[in-house]
Amino acid sequence: MDSRSLPRATALGLFALLVSACAVTATRPGAPMSANGVGVFDPVRITEHRNGDDLLTGGLGLDGLRAMTPPAFADASAPTPAELRRRALWSNWRGIADLSPAGGYGSLYGSVATVPGREYQAFATLPGARHPHRVLLQAPDGFDANRRCLVVAASSGSRGIYGAISVAGAWGLPKGCAVAYTDKAAGTDYFDLAAREGARLDGTRGGPGETLAFEPDTTAASGVAFKHAHSRDNPEADWGRHVRQAAEFGLQALAQAYPQQAPFTFENTRVIAVGISNGGGAVLRAAELEGDWLDAVVAGEPNVYANAGGARTLYDFGTEAALLMPCALSHLGLPALPDIAQRCEAAANAGLIEGNDLPSWQRSAYDKLRAQGWTDDALRGGAASVGFGLWRAVAAAYASAYGRFGVDEHPCGYRYEVLGTDGPRAATPAERAAWWSDGSGIPPGGGIALAEPPGAASPIDGLVCLRQLWTADTPAAMRVREGVAATEAGLPRAGLPVIVVHGVDDGLIPAAFTSTPYVAKAQAAGRDVRYWQVRNAQHFDAFLGLPQFAERYVPLLPYVYHALDHAWAVIEGEVLPADAVIDTKPRAKEAALGPENLALPR
Repeated sequence: MDSRSLPRATALGLFALLVSACAVTATRPGAPMSANGVGVFDPVRITEHRNGDDLLTGGLGLDGLRAMTPPAFADASAPTPAELRRRALWSNWRGIADLSPAGGYGSLYGSVATVPGREYQAFATLPGARHPHRVLLQAPDGFDANRRCLVVAASSGSRGIYGAISVAGAWGLPKGCAVAYTDKAAGTDYFDLAAREGARLDGTRGGPGETLAFEPDTTAASGVAFKHAHSRDNPEADWGRHVRQAAEFGLQALAQAYPQQAPFTFENTRVIAVGISNGGGAVLRAAELEGDWLDAVVAGEPNVYANAGGARTLYDFGTEAALLMPCALSHLGLPALPDIAQRCEAAANAGLIEGNDLPSWQRSAYDKLRAQGWTDDALRGGAASVGFGLWRAVAAAYASAYGRFGVDEHPCGYRYEVLGTDGPRAATPAERAAWWSDGSGIPPGGGIALAEPPGAASPIDGLVCLRQLWTADTPAAMRVREGVAATEAGLPRAGLPVIVVHGVDDGLIPAAFTSTPYVAKAQAAGRDVRYWQVRNAQHFDAFLGLPQFAERYVPLLPYVYHALDHAWAVIEGEVLPADAVIDTKPRAKEAALGPENLALPR
């Protein structure tokens, strides 16, 4: 990163957020709900959120969300469900949106309105899946009966059930829409293998014999397991079906919430799907499912793979970036990691780059990435992911998921441990209690570390192994590639309005590998897909609270909300907006974001 790079402590704190209320006035069980032949939503937990509490911020409001410390637990080892919910809302808002005073959230764009209502939560299991995903419906007291609207959203990244609150909830709830969510069978339901303890439906901790969100089938007696990596379900292959099942749950919960208006069906309720990042990929996968059940789709910076020219999978370009990007960034004038010479030399010894000295290694790494389709804008945008070690964390977890490897079966030897000064240790009750609200769905974070493979001799040995799971012909590599192949996206349903929004400077999910080939293939097939490419936008709006990012980039969320406005207008009879390459202007130093910075398309 350049001279404006993050202090290491700040970077680690942000990584914990990114790859890291409410007094409930009534909590009661609900009746089991049929899932139309694909399972039963049971049990259903219903909570009320009014009088100092609300659906959108848990009563925190914008000032509470901006607080630098999370809402406290009265008893750190045994927080209440209400405390966990409030803190999960705080964590997920801050992990996705730029809430800084100069960032314009809540004034220039977005909403943190107080929205009273009820929440309906359940576990839902797809046919053939080993483990459930979480589903949640937020039913506002101000539900607009005259414009019956259900927004269905998938969490970004591997986040928990509130991982799309700042995307779908912030747009839909103040408008009187109900909002249904899924965690896509990922989420923060971490399981402590030594304590044999996981997360209940309400987020509190439970043990054997209880109904838990995730309990791996393993005899391993130490470390931490989490659903995305260790469920053996390859959840990404089913993202679209997770979204569809969340919508079905939402309709049935609406019938409980507003019985005088029942029934709620796909025929009499407008359904809009929205998500960003992995959530964006999930709603595009939902768009291809059979049936006239969706009315519109908005996908922001989607992790999507279409079998089309220029397309690459996340695992392919992610493992490539993990190995080459640290060396390449210095060639762009960005400061190097402290061990860059050792990393680059190891890459050269492994035959990944050419040269005889550090400058030649750096040039070779840069040239190879450019030859593979990386732009300078995407490389600069990816610098933060290098500094945070994000490529390694993603590649290790996704390799396990794609190959359907269980706990302690990772072919490269990675595992997840709570580490002390002298090595692995037991997690404290307070640490375990906070995992559900504070985690990002993929460690490191919350005291959990991704341990290097045993016997690794160089800083890239584990990364080389992860890359070989894409390039080699071993049984483990074939399992990983088979899992990746199952994530290929199809075409959206004919006639379904779809708007894709992506930042030109996105260095985590580069548009050139994902959105651009997906849109080109869909448009060539005559599908109703529009594409907004936003200049000076990278992947993480939450980084914009830091001056060094705010002076270089604009947020993407305003364009996602604007696309949702257009999607709603299309449902009511207007035409889809045109494709656009949107020129933006990052704000000046110490200036507040204004309309002139965004240039929202008409």
